[in-house]
Amino acid sequence: MTHYDLIIIGTGSANSILDDRFSDWRVAVVEKGVFGGTCLNVGCIPTKMFVHTADVARTTDTSARFGVDAELRAVHWADVRDRIFGRIDPIAASGRDYRHTHPDNAHVTVYEGEARFVGERTLRVRPSDGTDDEVITADRFVLGAGGRPTVPDVPGLSTVGYHTSDTVMRIDKVPERVTILGGGFIAAEFAHVFASFGADVTVVVRSGAMLRAQDADVSSRFTELAAQRWDLRLHRALRSVYRTESGAALELDGPDGSETVDTDLVLVATGRQPNSDLLDVAATGVDTTAGGYVAVDEFQRTSVPGMYALGDLSSPYELKHVANHEARVVQHNLLNPHQPEPADHRVIPHAVFTSPQIATVGVTEQQAREQGLTYVVANQDYAGIAYGWAMEDTTGFAKLLADPDTGLLLGAHIIGPQAPTLIQPLVQAMSFGLDASSMARGQYWIHPAMPELIENALLNLPLNR
Repeated sequence: MTHYDLIIIGTGSANSILDDRFSDWRVAVVEKGVFGGTCLNVGCIPTKMFVHTADVARTTDTSARFGVDAELRAVHWADVRDRIFGRIDPIAASGRDYRHTHPDNAHVTVYEGEARFVGERTLRVRPSDGTDDEVITADRFVLGAGGRPTVPDVPGLSTVGYHTSDTVMRIDKVPERVTILGGGFIAAEFAHVFASFGADVTVVVRSGAMLRAQDADVSSRFTELAAQRWDLRLHRALRSVYRTESGAALELDGPDGSETVDTDLVLVATGRQPNSDLLDVAATGVDTTAGGYVAVDEFQRTSVPGMYALGDLSSPYELKHVANHEARVVQHNLLNPHQPEPADHRVIPHAVFTSPQIATVGVTEQQAREQGLTYVVANQDYAGIAYGWAMEDTTGFAKLLADPDTGLLLGAHIIGPQAPTLIQPLVQAMSFGLDASSMARGQYWIHPAMPELIENALLNLPLNR
């Protein structure tokens, strides 16, 4: 049994904690899969590279409105895939090599295999190469083991076969028919990708709307647009799946009774879950929430002294920029346990890279009502600004919520082109306490550029000041 000063489980954001300040620590890094974590290998980076390619492919769908005669001749999926992973895979491999061989890591031991707690501060690692299990202990731990896709327990699904976001980007060609289970951001992004690449896409959603976690006006608008583009089946429950001569069939229960969807590929996009159960964190005394997330305090500390957790394992936000922030907090607190710094989760933006793009920060209007907040609302359509005319955008809008007395923003929600970029100045205003009037009137806004969408939305707020 080998003892360490620090054991880090997971090589996503947690892998960035080590620097030269830890050079005199005896450290172990444990990784059960590919180095780099979810974002690099199966999450935000490769998916957005596919999404951007889908955006390029889809330009021909709307070119006629601009007087441009264009057509999409072909999308070469294998070329797209190989370009993307030809860039990503070497990064993951170099990260692994760095930890194993670089002189900076002489004090670091790398364990590759599945890890599970078997006692207080005691970890059993089953090596990927099939060698004997090793038991290691440490004074301090950082739990950064991430999460994984959830898969519903539906008769026939595992027998027929399915993909998740972890596997679907590695397929060899675009299927003629793709059926996606789920109505969240993963479903919305991959529906855009496969439809843009020529597949007939069916999206099966249990509820009555897509992206229900968004502001209701955004969710409603996106659901309306999704139904125009894909075969959107709302209020559907998946009863069973069975194999057919041409692929698979899904039996659904819906408002009008049972129905069958034939498909070539099933993509399960029904959510993700933290890997706390795979680590068996309860065996070392770490508490978890009802959703399975490792419970942490404001300093990212677990219920066990000296143990920290970060990222998708402990954060329901499941966002890389949040995990990176938490890693910096954990790094500081490891080095300065008697002067800890708290994580700042006050203003967290997120985006959905589908078509149209969506970005949000702060409370939705339904949350503002539930929390009893006093607020006013302003909307601004892309169609109402000059650059919106240039883009012929008739569906996008920005929606702002603010305190009517202070003018401080409470929430911002954008659906339309470049929404994740446009929302950033609003994130900045909320982070640094800049009121809407000062933001709108205290600076120049380039005309005619897309940020005028934000300027006009700010000016539209009916404030009491």
